[in-house]
Amino acid sequence: MKILVTGGTGYIGSHTTLALLEAGFEVVVLDNLCNSSDAALHAVEAICGKSALMIHGDVCDRPLLDRIFQQHSIDAVLHFAGLKAVGESVRKPLEYYESNVCGSITLCQAMAAAGVFRLVFSSSATVYGAPEQMPIREDFPTGTPTNPYGQSKLIIENVLRDLCAAEPKWSIALLRYFNPIGAHASGHMGEDPSGIPNNLVPYISQVAVGSLHELSIFGDDYPTVDGTGVRDYIHVVDLADGHLKALQSISTRSGINVWNLGTGDGYSVLQVVRAFEQASGRSVPYRVMPRRSGDVAECWADSSKAQKELGWKATRSLQEMMTDTWRWQSNHPRGYQG
Repeated sequence: MKILVTGGTGYIGSHTTLALLEAGFEVVVLDNLCNSSDAALHAVEAICGKSALMIHGDVCDRPLLDRIFQQHSIDAVLHFAGLKAVGESVRKPLEYYESNVCGSITLCQAMAAAGVFRLVFSSSATVYGAPEQMPIREDFPTGTPTNPYGQSKLIIENVLRDLCAAEPKWSIALLRYFNPIGAHASGHMGEDPSGIPNNLVPYISQVAVGSLHELSIFGDDYPTVDGTGVRDYIHVVDLADGHLKALQSISTRSGINVWNLGTGDGYSVLQVVRAFEQASGRSVPYRVMPRRSGDVAECWADSSKAQKELGWKATRSLQEMMTDTWRWQSNHPRGYQG
């Protein structure tokens, strides 16, 4: 089978590309490299001895998409491409809706024209808004995401639901994942954010390696174990495996299929900091700041549906996530640049 991976040089996309190649798939990657590097694909090839075909371009470019589907016998699409920084989305909402929503619609139009109807969509737990109870199940109602990034994911989900209702040929997986962290165990692949990281763990690791001065913790007065926010952190390699399981599943399913991908465990910011300090042997100085607007106190998944229907379960511990993150960061202090 040949799979088109949009956003395949990004953090999750590149790890999933590696998993696809290791599983025997052919892979075509489409990426505009706006917040990633094709060096990730060089690392993929070094690890597994196989390569993906890299096409530099944008998912909003319909003529390019048409050429890709005409020139390659694509069987299914894994759709990661899009902008993903919550704070930036508040400042630049139009860019997020154009890239994420318009890009997804354009992709689906090109897929339909080419007769390709299997799609795995990279969604997010942000679509649940602020649920009243934990853990979060797939049958919980979607809420009101507090930022344009989350809104864009929910809009795309609704577009894909309407698409499946109108055209039964489609088989779509909506993968709502929680907080991906970690890196490949080789230490040659990991998260390489552009500029100052938006997410907790890459920020911690850059403080530990000396690239940043200190960590900012937003709020220590939440009703949690130590006052800091609690999240469900999942190893990126477990997450990549979940995409393969979903891809296999939709080959025999039709319509919309929704799965949470998380560990089912919640860890506070301070618990993550302590685990990282243990893995790295370095202290992580931090400063407590006021809460950020839109942050919830706690959020973690019930992933039993994925385990039952996909045969998938996250297996890597928080300590493994921290150890793998530090191996990547210490080997590559400047990310893929060195």
